[in-house]
Amino acid sequence: MSRYADFYRQSIDQRDAFWAEQAQLIDWQTPHQQVCDYSNPPFAKWFVGGTTNLCHNAVDRHLAGRATQPALVAISTETDTERSYTFAELHAEVQRMAAVLKALGVKKGDRVLIYMPMIAEAAFAMLACVRIGALHSVVFGGFAAGSLASRIEDAEPVAVVSADAGSRNGKVVPYKPLLDEAIALSKHKPSAVLLVNRGLAPMHLQPGRDHDWASLREQHLDTVVPCEWVESTHPSYTLYTSGTTGKPKGVQRDTGGYAVALAASMKHIFDAGPRAGDSAAPLSDSDGPGTRETRGAGVFFATSDIGWVVGHSYIVYGPLIAGMTTIMYEGLPTRPDAGVWWSIVEKYQVTHMFSAPTAVRVLKKQDPAYLAQYNVKSLKALWLAGEPLDEPTAQWISHALQVPIIDNYWQTETGWPILTLANGVEPQTTRFGSPGKAMYGYDVKLIDESTGQELTGPDQKGVVAIEGPLPPGCMQTVWRDDARFVNTYWKSIPGRLIYSTFDWGIRDADGYHFILGRTDDVINVAGHRLGTREIEESISAHPNIAEVAVVGIADALKGQVAIAFAVARDASALVDDAARLRLEGEVMKQVDGLLGAVARPARVYFVTVLPKTRSGKLLRRALQAVAERRDPGDLTTMEDPAALQQVKELVGE
Repeated sequence: MSRYADFYRQSIDQRDAFWAEQAQLIDWQTPHQQVCDYSNPPFAKWFVGGTTNLCHNAVDRHLAGRATQPALVAISTETDTERSYTFAELHAEVQRMAAVLKALGVKKGDRVLIYMPMIAEAAFAMLACVRIGALHSVVFGGFAAGSLASRIEDAEPVAVVSADAGSRNGKVVPYKPLLDEAIALSKHKPSAVLLVNRGLAPMHLQPGRDHDWASLREQHLDTVVPCEWVESTHPSYTLYTSGTTGKPKGVQRDTGGYAVALAASMKHIFDAGPRAGDSAAPLSDSDGPGTRETRGAGVFFATSDIGWVVGHSYIVYGPLIAGMTTIMYEGLPTRPDAGVWWSIVEKYQVTHMFSAPTAVRVLKKQDPAYLAQYNVKSLKALWLAGEPLDEPTAQWISHALQVPIIDNYWQTETGWPILTLANGVEPQTTRFGSPGKAMYGYDVKLIDESTGQELTGPDQKGVVAIEGPLPPGCMQTVWRDDARFVNTYWKSIPGRLIYSTFDWGIRDADGYHFILGRTDDVINVAGHRLGTREIEESISAHPNIAEVAVVGIADALKGQVAIAFAVARDASALVDDAARLRLEGEVMKQVDGLLGAVARPARVYFVTVLPKTRSGKLLRRALQAVAERRDPGDLTTMEDPAALQQVKELVGE
């Protein structure tokens, strides 16, 4: 048995002993009395009786040995600013923010909604909340007023932390008017709004409610705010899943389990302990002053946004818990040019980088010289997540960077990877097209959706599911809605109380999983069940296809047929109708050859851009609705509203 296989089996078969050992990776004020209380399935309570604090583990515990090491580097190519904060400086800023929040009436257990651009003050606000035992609820900056209002109503925050504006691709996005409208729409009215004035947009302060951050910060420059030690099971935050329709679904996370899960993931998955080349032991004064600063701890650059789970886990909390420098970036991967990310890697000697396949596909279209001009040899690996990673994209970036490209699969609900490679336990080989193996603590099964039976053989297609209890760091419940938590996630498979990811998958003989798409993205063509992801993969293999989305639409004869929307790598090949038909025929032939004629799309439409959310996820539901000439619904999270108009014109031919 391989080292990782043995490690994984221990996590499943000797669960309490395994996680008791991982719990030593963080600081506790009082030790836990019970590792896991699973007496009321599917609700799991981790490290019961223990008290700790997320901010202490991310900031305070590093002061003795690495106070002068950079902790947070905030970079904005939108405003051409860069600012680095040491752990000591971060500690001071977080205490100032915590003091301001307390002065505005925020107490332990209260909620604070954060509606911020990617600026340092957003991280201060998150850390300040958990420092005083309040729950933060971060909403992606720039969300429309209606979406923001529904989250304010659900979270019922005492205070909101926001800013005058964000900026995207050089265009200012005013936040304050959106926030004012959202509060007007919401039944719940927060008593205080704290605003960071970046000088990007006019900002009217409402007397009695709105407060200027700079002014209040000055009043609390030297205020000491100790950490509030909270129960391990005390909620740390809620985060609303993107694309939610109707009532928002707030994923509720605990404190102790989350801290342990992130500390363990930094060590075992990212191979990034608190000291370079050292094990991920808790930091203590015994090392002596300066010892760890000279050794360094690596630099983590996640290109996500704090409005999403990757931003929570691997911009703010995970790297800081591991004693690393974390980079917070506001801007696009192509502004001022397509070399900007690689310039950051070179300048700050980034060791660990985390991004999304969509971003890599954007960079793939650019001149390779932008990457070639920078020295990226500090990088140990590039991790990609958020959507399936197609093999051509993986091959391209692997060749360009000459470092391991590691896919990983997880969800807002889980907080850290379900499937990837734990190279910190045992170096393993990436298989392009697969996010990897089941991670320790996750008892991953493939389940027959109709019978509920486990599929144990290789290459059998089933629903990716997780036997309870979910490991530390995963959602405790849906905020204020235990019934929704149970009914949504645990009761979709007949006869089983088992967590469904709502994704299809297969597993090969070596334990590598392959994700085939959402269970509700299955197309039934004349009785043949086809996953849209499988068709997309086959189309992506064509040399002139840069990006593709496949949806199923209603068909009077076959029930459903697949149609594809593709972006050509070389648009000059689409000069006229004849050229488009020729490429469409080539794509269909490609699918015939890889999957068979039954999977051939009825049409392939060529577009210049696919409709996506601001986080880079394809809006397949909206594509399907437009293709079926239905209302696409709420499009407030859409990056480019013109993208769907192009689709409407094509399908209306």
